[in-house]
Amino acid sequence: MYKRILVPVDGSETSTRALVAALQMARETGGRVRLVHALDELAYLSGYEYSADLLKAARDQGSRVLEDAQAMAKSAAVPADSRLVEAAGRRLGELVAQEARDWEADLVVVGTHGRRGMSRILLGSGAEQVLRLAPVPVLAVRTPQAAD
Repeated sequence: MYKRILVPVDGSETSTRALVAALQMARETGGRVRLVHALDELAYLSGYEYSADLLKAARDQGSRVLEDAQAMAKSAAVPADSRLVEAAGRRLGELVAQEARDWEADLVVVGTHGRRGMSRILLGSGAEQVLRLAPVPVLAVRTPQAAD
């Protein structure tokens, strides 16, 4: 059913769980995945003369995240490609929605922390943005919460 699965990755445990779920689905359906890492340049520019070095470091880190995700896909025998997207001033949900349209994805698989209350208000929810803006179905893979 789902042959083209888009997976935003950031190297976190949460996005890794989403990637594992996406790879399993792709393997079962004979599908493929596209891995996307968003680089928001504005988050790395400080106004100091070293900002170009910070941006290069952020690009290098994003490339490593994508390489690690590609290695997981290869290990799972799932065809995959990747894109490092510079998204200055764009929200994650907008970027993922555009990538899903451009690549003609059938599904987006995204990790979520399942934050509630004040932590969600303060930290925001990239997964919620993706759910609201994606032009295709979204599978949100939640990280298990620690017992209180």
